[in-house]
Amino acid sequence: MPTSAILGLQWGDEGKGKLVDSLSAQQDFCVRFQGGGNAGHTVYPPGGKIVLHHLPTGVLHGNCVNVMAQGMVADPLKLLDEIAEVEKRGLKLASRLKISDRCAVTTPMHLTLDAGREEGETRVGSTKRGIGPTYADRYDRIGVRMADLLDDAALKDALERAVSVRACQMTAQPDIKAMHATLRAAGEKLRPYICDTALLLAEALREDQRILFEGAQGAMLDVIQGTYPFVTSSHTTAAGIAAGSGLLLAPQDVIGVSKAYCTRVGDGPFPTELKDVRGEQLRQKGGEFGATTGRPRRCGWIDLFALRYVCRISGVTRLAITKLDVLSGFGELQVGVGYEGWQQPGLPADIGRFAALKPVYKSVPGWDEDISKLRSLNELPANARALLRFIEDFVEVPVGIVSVGPEREASFFSEGAPKG
Repeated sequence: MPTSAILGLQWGDEGKGKLVDSLSAQQDFCVRFQGGGNAGHTVYPPGGKIVLHHLPTGVLHGNCVNVMAQGMVADPLKLLDEIAEVEKRGLKLASRLKISDRCAVTTPMHLTLDAGREEGETRVGSTKRGIGPTYADRYDRIGVRMADLLDDAALKDALERAVSVRACQMTAQPDIKAMHATLRAAGEKLRPYICDTALLLAEALREDQRILFEGAQGAMLDVIQGTYPFVTSSHTTAAGIAAGSGLLLAPQDVIGVSKAYCTRVGDGPFPTELKDVRGEQLRQKGGEFGATTGRPRRCGWIDLFALRYVCRISGVTRLAITKLDVLSGFGELQVGVGYEGWQQPGLPADIGRFAALKPVYKSVPGWDEDISKLRSLNELPANARALLRFIEDFVEVPVGIVSVGPEREASFFSEGAPKG
């Protein structure tokens, strides 16, 4: 039962897509188990840059079956556009894309609800892609699911059920007839892909096929474990894999992805944030603008205390450190190792207390060399290797992958940070 997972360990945007792209070439299945079109996995395959939102990154490899599992939400219209974009590259998905019939559907009403909330006082930094309202309808038991898109009566009933509850939250009455027509047409186009993906994956496990679970967003945005309420609406840690895929399992290899520094999009606490010229330098040099929204990301030093916490709760077996090249030329670097007055091993659940935390830093020497063209760990400057050793010693998880650029070949694989 060879299973693995790639998960974000920060507030998303850690470079997971690139690693999934590299590793899914050797996989039989690539599975998205949570989130939806609010993800933005940017990949640079030979045909040029592509940003995937709904689709698993394994779609870029012709031998890999890609699953949008039951824990996801999907906007059918955006999904169809994304499928078309991938197929323009000659990558046919007819037999390689499987969408759960239990996947929650984002309707035009959800987009309206999401946008309205973000304009009010209760905003949480949403991407306005309708993700939160879609998940809310699932748990309110009034949601539309992929199976509903395949039947006139089922879709009509589902829309009427949802509108009866949500209409009071909008200034204009939703047009059920228009939504029905739009979603049914989309459903017919998606019909070849829709199936019982939990059963499909159970059969794959029984046959010992290789399955890679691809996470979206990051652990600090988990709806329960993250910086609530400034979180996404799904389970982004390894705990979400079982319910999101319909399989009772813990992946054998859990690769946790972290940048060599830290970023966050939207509102919410960020203890190691830099609001000075160095934060702007990180943003510009790292190209830190949202793949989904284009919003500038908040930037700061890496927070190893938080990283150690999320590694423990997700059972991370090895770390992938990305964008190490961005730190070249920064001189002395700071690494977050704790918070003033906070003696607990985990993070505070109280958002006010977490927001008030002031970081404790460890200073480490930087390097000036451009490392973006290096292609082995041993070529890295001594101070870069020392930083990797410090990270793995503090977090107590070996550094297994290091990335110094967006290209597929710009990743080094190792059993731990190089010594010396």
